[in-house]
Amino acid sequence: MEINEIYNKLKSVFGEGIGELKTDLPVRPFFFADASKIDAVALFLRDEESMQFDNLSCLSGVDYDKDNLAVVYHLCSYALGHQLVVKCLVPKSDPKIKSVSDVWAAAEWHEREAFDLVGMIFEGNPDLRRILLPEDWEGHPLRKDYKVPEFYNGMKIPY
Repeated sequence: MEINEIYNKLKSVFGEGIGELKTDLPVRPFFFADASKIDAVALFLRDEESMQFDNLSCLSGVDYDKDNLAVVYHLCSYALGHQLVVKCLVPKSDPKIKSVSDVWAAAEWHEREAFDLVGMIFEGNPDLRRILLPEDWEGHPLRKDYKVPEFYNGMKIPY
């Protein structure tokens, strides 16, 4: 199935919850989905016979712009051989989005990484805690406004 067919099918089911398809950039084609609908969109992408996106190959948290963070989902269907990129924006002031770990089990770890490094909160993730940094680390190092602390637990940080 071609990206335009996938997009049109999603648009017909979710309407305004699916943003414009971007195909003119030097990256893989993508569209934005309404963050409040990501759980329903994910289930549809996995369970719809013509979609069968059975694999979440990557989920990334991104400091997107001044006011927003983004979650980027890279999906593929082994059964049908197609790929898809979906993005969701969440405000930095309240960076919450529903977890898709009950749709794709791999999301549990990917969401923990985005939580740890970018500060996104994935509601419904069964184990949302830091995965790379110590539990007492302050801040989220992949945010554009992050300031590396001079010391951690009395040790100078060499940056």
